[in-house]
Amino acid sequence: MSAGEGTQASNLIGGEPVDSAGGERIDVVCPSDGAVFASIARSAAPDVDAAVASARRAFEDGPWSRMTATERGRILTRLGELVDANRDELAALESRDTGKPARQGVADVTAACRYYEYYGGAADKVHGSQIPFLDGYLAFTTREPHGVVAGIIPWNYPLQILARVAGAALAMGNTLVVKPAEDASLTTVRIAELALEAGCPPGVFNVVTGYGTEAGAPLSAHPGVDYVTFTGSTATGTAIQQAAAINNRGVTMELGGKSPQIVFADADLEAALPVVVNAIIQNGGQTCSAGSRVLIERPVYGAFTAELAKRFAALVAQPHYRDGDLGPLINRLQADRVAGFVAEAEAAGATVLARGSVAADAPEGGCYQAPVLFGDVDPQSKLAREEVFGPVLAAFAFDGEDEAVTLANGTEYGLVAGVWTSDGGRQHRVAKRIRAGQVYVNAYGAGGGIELPFGGFGKSGHGREKGFEALIDMSAAKTTVFNHG
Repeated sequence: MSAGEGTQASNLIGGEPVDSAGGERIDVVCPSDGAVFASIARSAAPDVDAAVASARRAFEDGPWSRMTATERGRILTRLGELVDANRDELAALESRDTGKPARQGVADVTAACRYYEYYGGAADKVHGSQIPFLDGYLAFTTREPHGVVAGIIPWNYPLQILARVAGAALAMGNTLVVKPAEDASLTTVRIAELALEAGCPPGVFNVVTGYGTEAGAPLSAHPGVDYVTFTGSTATGTAIQQAAAINNRGVTMELGGKSPQIVFADADLEAALPVVVNAIIQNGGQTCSAGSRVLIERPVYGAFTAELAKRFAALVAQPHYRDGDLGPLINRLQADRVAGFVAEAEAAGATVLARGSVAADAPEGGCYQAPVLFGDVDPQSKLAREEVFGPVLAAFAFDGEDEAVTLANGTEYGLVAGVWTSDGGRQHRVAKRIRAGQVYVNAYGAGGGIELPFGGFGKSGHGREKGFEALIDMSAAKTTVFNHG
């Protein structure tokens, strides 16, 4: 598949490119200018049936189930090498498909390479354990693959999220059916092609493109699927869990967040400032772990927000190919949704401390949103509690650790948090009290954290991706007991 004009991406089922059974297609639109530059297959239940059947055959009858963990790891390592070898093509395609600045497309390719490298090396490092038991018995556990894993991939980081799902699932010996978001499917199809080139047997890595209601829903509820992993909105995650529950299938759910960064008066404010800004404008704020709330201790609230305001006022949203501060949002629906959040917050009395801009010559068909910094936000307001998924930062003042923790834990989400302070005791106290799957002290995000288990509490979902923990989610414990007398 080429990244050029007129790309006609097909499903990949059983190692072969195939169109949807209905023959219909979906236009692929560049968020930077609204231009159609490719198309994908519009799949439905029959296509899902074919992909799941292919994955089942590959798991039960093909060489994949008999392959050693070391061999699987080598294939994943080769896949990472092929991703690296094709980095220019993949980065350009990812950037154009999602609207993210060109340098972020490059960074996403680098992260994807690292995932395949990491899980390639980890494939033969998953061990069972012997269990002390009755005299005359030997009891031990092994980790076994689930079987067919359905991976439903969002549009914000297709390359990265596919890599963390596919890397862990394949390392443990599962086979895959991947349904990428209809807004950003192209790099997923390309990676599946590279997986074949790396040595994945046909049917091990299948891709079905299309709308969530037409392809994602039947995949989630398919009786031939053994496990489902999903990254996306809470509402869609709930629907997927309900569908999977019909067949009593396990799920990993990563459902977004309303992540706080807590800035104490004794923090290194100069170090915190660029990190706080980047954590909300990266990928246009369309990041599940975006630091969308900044909680600032009252003695430095005025000074810190003043510096934040200067930086926000200088931010400019531009087309992806300009490699600016941020690009457009993924589509018109998302742009309108974020603009609605901003208008509602202003109407509710939140103070606009600063507003960035959209480049004057940005294409009219693009889906742009200027970054906005709000102050005086009501902690019970919609802006304070709901995920915007755009470049909108809400600032709050607090007095002391207790209030900081109360504010930080004051939403239904619990994905990521940042704590900025030079007090070593406070670092540990506050980190321990925050309810979040990841807590960073004097840092945030840590460069993607391939090795760091990632997932949340509450509405942020359950289960863990990334790191070694993901291999546990992508497998099941089997207990074997021998009576040897």
